[in-house]
Amino acid sequence: MTTFTVNGKTVNVDADPSTPVLWALRDHLQLTGTKFGCGAALCGACTVHLNGAPVRSCITPISAVAGQKITTIEAVADDKVGKAVQAAWVKHDVAQCGYCQSGQIMSATALLRGNRKPTDADIDGAMAGNICRCGTYARIRVAIKDAAKALA
Repeated sequence: MTTFTVNGKTVNVDADPSTPVLWALRDHLQLTGTKFGCGAALCGACTVHLNGAPVRSCITPISAVAGQKITTIEAVADDKVGKAVQAAWVKHDVAQCGYCQSGQIMSATALLRGNRKPTDADIDGAMAGNICRCGTYARIRVAIKDAAKALA
């Protein structure tokens, strides 16, 4: 049994300690907003926040998060930064197929929590490894800048 906090609630997951956080969230806790993409931490679809920092949940074992705090896309808008990012995503019609967007939003929110005036280079660095097969990168950048303005 592994105990950790997800979206402000303490949870116990009865699974092998090597089980990736992604599958604990999806299969054991029915939090399906976090997506499986590649299984190798290369695409970013599975990004969640671990103690506020973006991590790839597909390769993070639940044993590594025992006693820690995880935030998923389901609760990212519970603060003003996540809310501003999601609003900017809608305003700029970022999503096409939408599959990668939960990971994109989680990475963008982590960026803006630490940097309210990101440069293009800051955005590139924070979003590196978040792949969008639909190619919405230009809209993602505009949405991040718009969310930053809304938070200023």
